[in-house]
Amino acid sequence: MTSQQSSLDYTAFRNEVRDFLARELTEELREAAAMCPGIFLDREYNMKWHTILHRQGWVAPAWPKEYGGPGWDMTQRQIWGEETALAGAPATSPMGLSMCGPMLIGHGSKEQQDYFLPRILSGEDYWCQGYSEPSSGSDLASLGLRADTDGDDFILNGTKIWTTHAHEANRMFCLVRSNTEVKPQQGISFVLLEMDNPGITVQPILFASGTHEVNQVFFDNVRVPKSNLVGKENDGWTVAKYLLEFERGGGGGGIRNKAVLKSLRQQAEATPVSDATLAQDRSFARDTDMAEVQMLALQATEARIHSALTGGQRPGPESSIMKNLSATVGQRFTELGVDAAGMYALVHQPEARTPGSNIESVGPAESMKAHALYFNMRAMSLAGGTDEVQKNIVAKLVLGL
Repeated sequence: MTSQQSSLDYTAFRNEVRDFLARELTEELREAAAMCPGIFLDREYNMKWHTILHRQGWVAPAWPKEYGGPGWDMTQRQIWGEETALAGAPATSPMGLSMCGPMLIGHGSKEQQDYFLPRILSGEDYWCQGYSEPSSGSDLASLGLRADTDGDDFILNGTKIWTTHAHEANRMFCLVRSNTEVKPQQGISFVLLEMDNPGITVQPILFASGTHEVNQVFFDNVRVPKSNLVGKENDGWTVAKYLLEFERGGGGGGIRNKAVLKSLRQQAEATPVSDATLAQDRSFARDTDMAEVQMLALQATEARIHSALTGGQRPGPESSIMKNLSATVGQRFTELGVDAAGMYALVHQPEARTPGSNIESVGPAESMKAHALYFNMRAMSLAGGTDEVQKNIVAKLVLGL
């Protein structure tokens, strides 16, 4: 195939994506995405979009065709990301599609793949992640959720915290302490469990913005069959590290921020400052330009990681660079969003952010989520591993220090 033919094929694919979005992306879903004040869309709207994508066969852009994905190459996935971001489409929940699914493809048994992967694609299973604990955040290997053997089962006792959408999920992939007599990393197992198991209690944790995304989950003699182990017993650390590479290097931040930047500049044009607009303010313009440079660096890093994935490689420790950059850039954009909103950023109107609401916003609609998103994005320096942990990983495994 010549480069010209390839270019024409990608042009046709981009047009196909645009036609699909124009046809299937409803105004309700655009509004839900635009008004989302956090990282994750509520399950109701998330699953509406998930169902549409599943019907099209496009719900898992990065999955190989043999596992139910579209089998897209790197360029097609990049086109898809660009077009959905520019169209204002909501993001799908990454727990199943971007984390649990790839982990099962890489480490799950044939039986687990045959059972769980179709359920992830269809949305029948909605997953949450059981990693962090009150005393084991940055030092994840020190986790203490006990998994005592009872015949062919584990009996779980302990707690997980910051568990995103545990109140919405029907399944959890979870790290447990199955051996206390060895080094911490050698005594961890990776299990899959159902959230309606007797003994599981989910307690909500509200953000400073008032939104509810995360929870603390308590386990009181929860029975989990050992057939739900992924990988070998006491070798869950290997599986966990593999999954974290996809969580940290999942990408999309650069592409999404491209659309955010466009919206920010439009909003700044309409925000009065003295006798001019915020867009004409030299300080704001400089900060916006600097954020754009960071965004472009993020996109370049994403491209390198995606190139490795296309070649059959894992994201690798370089995904920690991706994670740090994504947090830094995302936070910078939310800071600029508060600046662009001006005094309207202080207005708290969660009820007006509901799609279809007949409550009129105080100030521009774009301002309603500015402060909530600013607060929520502070957590990105911690979620998936703190910035300090990521820098240590890069120093050791990338730079060889």
